Amino acid sequence: MYRATTRGIQITVTPKYLADRSSAEDDRYFWAYTIEIVNKGTVTVQLKSRHWMITDGRGKLEEVRGPGVVGEQPVLKPGERFEYTSGVPLTTPTGMMAGSYQMATEDGEKFDVEVPPFSLDSPSTSRILH
Repeated sequence: MYRATTRGIQITVTPKYLADRSSAEDDRYFWAYTIEIVNKGTVTVQLKSRHWMITDGRGKLEEVRGPGVVGEQPVLKPGERFEYTSGVPLTTPTGMMAGSYQMATEDGEKFDVEVPPFSLDSPSTSRILH
Protein backbone atom coordinates (compact mmCIF):
# COMPACT_ATOMS: atom_id res chain seq x y z
CA MET A 1 0.00 0.00 0.00
CA TYR A 2 1.24 3.47 -0.93
CA ARG A 3 -0.20 6.76 0.37
CA ALA A 4 0.16 10.50 -0.21
CA THR A 5 -1.88 13.51 0.92
CA THR A 6 -2.02 16.83 -0.92
CA ARG A 7 -4.18 19.72 0.33
CA GLY A 8 -6.33 17.36 2.38
CA ILE A 9 -6.89 14.87 -0.44
CA GLN A 10 -5.54 11.46 0.56
CA ILE A 11 -4.65 8.98 -2.18
CA THR A 12 -4.02 5.34 -1.28
CA VAL A 13 -2.85 2.86 -3.94
CA THR A 14 -2.86 -0.93 -3.60
CA PRO A 15 -1.33 -2.74 -6.61
CA LYS A 16 -1.87 -6.47 -7.26
CA TYR A 17 -0.15 -8.69 -9.80
CA LEU A 18 -2.61 -10.70 -11.91
CA ALA A 19 -0.94 -13.99 -12.81
CA ASP A 20 -4.00 -15.24 -14.72
CA ARG A 21 -3.71 -12.30 -17.18
CA SER A 22 0.08 -12.51 -17.45
CA SER A 23 2.43 -14.70 -19.50
CA ALA A 24 6.20 -14.60 -18.99
CA GLU A 25 6.66 -16.56 -22.25
CA ASP A 26 4.89 -13.76 -24.15
CA ASP A 27 6.50 -10.90 -22.16
CA ARG A 28 3.05 -9.88 -20.94
CA TYR A 29 2.63 -8.88 -17.30
CA PHE A 30 -0.53 -7.34 -15.89
CA TRP A 31 -1.37 -5.56 -12.64
CA ALA A 32 -4.59 -4.25 -11.18
CA TYR A 33 -4.38 -1.28 -8.88
CA THR A 34 -7.05 -0.02 -6.53
CA ILE A 35 -7.08 3.65 -5.67
CA GLU A 36 -8.95 5.18 -2.78
CA ILE A 37 -9.42 8.96 -2.79
CA VAL A 38 -10.54 10.50 0.51
CA ASN A 39 -11.40 14.16 0.96
CA LYS A 40 -10.00 14.97 4.40
CA GLY A 41 -10.16 18.68 3.63
CA THR A 42 -12.83 21.29 4.27
CA VAL A 43 -13.99 22.07 0.71
CA THR A 44 -15.82 20.05 -1.94
CA VAL A 45 -13.60 19.00 -4.86
CA GLN A 46 -14.07 17.31 -8.21
CA LEU A 47 -11.51 15.09 -9.92
CA LYS A 48 -11.21 16.57 -13.41
CA SER A 49 -8.31 14.71 -15.06
CA ARG A 50 -5.45 12.26 -14.57
CA HIS A 51 -1.80 12.14 -15.56
CA TRP A 52 0.12 8.85 -15.28
CA MET A 53 3.82 8.16 -15.76
CA ILE A 54 4.33 4.42 -16.30
CA THR A 55 7.89 3.11 -16.39
CA ASP A 56 8.75 -0.48 -17.28
CA GLY A 57 11.73 -2.47 -16.02
CA ARG A 58 13.87 -1.27 -18.92
CA GLY A 59 13.23 2.39 -18.06
CA LYS A 60 10.83 3.01 -20.94
CA LEU A 61 8.42 5.79 -19.93
CA GLU A 62 4.83 6.08 -21.12
CA GLU A 63 2.68 9.06 -20.18
CA VAL A 64 -1.11 8.86 -20.11
CA ARG A 65 -3.41 11.86 -19.74
CA GLY A 66 -7.17 12.05 -19.87
CA PRO A 67 -10.38 13.23 -18.30
CA GLY A 68 -11.47 11.68 -15.00
CA VAL A 69 -10.84 8.10 -13.95
CA VAL A 70 -12.65 4.97 -15.20
CA GLY A 71 -15.08 7.21 -17.09
CA GLU A 72 -16.02 9.28 -14.05
CA GLN A 73 -15.23 12.70 -12.63
CA PRO A 74 -16.28 12.16 -9.02
CA VAL A 75 -17.29 15.01 -6.71
CA LEU A 76 -16.14 14.56 -3.12
CA LYS A 77 -17.56 16.58 -0.27
CA PRO A 78 -15.47 16.81 2.92
CA GLY A 79 -15.30 13.33 4.49
CA GLU A 80 -16.37 11.48 1.33
CA ARG A 81 -14.36 8.83 -0.49
CA PHE A 82 -14.20 7.34 -3.98
CA GLU A 83 -12.57 4.04 -4.89
CA TYR A 84 -11.88 2.46 -8.23
CA THR A 85 -9.80 -0.33 -9.73
CA SER A 86 -7.99 -0.19 -13.05
CA GLY A 87 -5.13 -2.08 -14.66
CA VAL A 88 -1.85 -1.73 -16.47
CA PRO A 89 0.06 -4.10 -18.77
CA LEU A 90 3.85 -4.13 -19.10
CA THR A 91 6.28 -6.14 -21.22
CA THR A 92 8.66 -6.52 -18.26
CA PRO A 93 8.08 -8.33 -14.94
CA THR A 94 8.66 -5.13 -12.99
CA GLY A 95 7.96 -1.43 -13.30
CA MET A 96 6.46 1.53 -11.52
CA MET A 97 3.72 4.11 -11.81
CA ALA A 98 3.26 7.60 -10.43
CA GLY A 99 1.08 10.49 -11.35
CA SER A 100 -1.38 13.15 -10.37
CA TYR A 101 -5.04 14.09 -10.48
CA GLN A 102 -6.17 17.58 -11.31
CA MET A 103 -8.85 18.62 -8.86
CA ALA A 104 -11.16 21.64 -8.90
CA THR A 105 -12.98 23.32 -6.03
CA GLU A 106 -16.54 24.61 -6.34
CA ASP A 107 -15.01 28.08 -6.78
CA GLY A 108 -13.16 26.85 -9.86
CA GLU A 109 -9.68 26.76 -8.29
CA LYS A 110 -7.63 23.97 -9.85
CA PHE A 111 -4.78 22.12 -8.15
CA ASP A 112 -2.84 18.89 -8.61
CA VAL A 113 -2.93 16.02 -6.13
CA GLU A 114 -0.02 13.58 -6.01
CA VAL A 115 -0.59 9.91 -6.69
CA PRO A 116 2.33 8.32 -4.82
CA PRO A 117 4.85 6.31 -6.85
CA PHE A 118 4.08 2.61 -6.59
CA SER A 119 6.01 -0.46 -7.54
CA LEU A 120 4.77 -3.10 -9.99
CA ASP A 121 6.57 -6.34 -9.25
CA SER A 122 5.64 -9.83 -10.36
CA PRO A 123 6.08 -12.59 -7.75
CA SER A 124 9.21 -13.81 -9.54
CA THR A 125 11.02 -10.50 -8.91
CA SER A 126 12.25 -8.81 -5.76
CA ARG A 127 9.96 -6.10 -4.45
CA ILE A 128 11.73 -2.84 -5.24
CA LEU A 129 10.48 0.71 -5.45
CA HIS A 130 12.19 1.82 -8.65
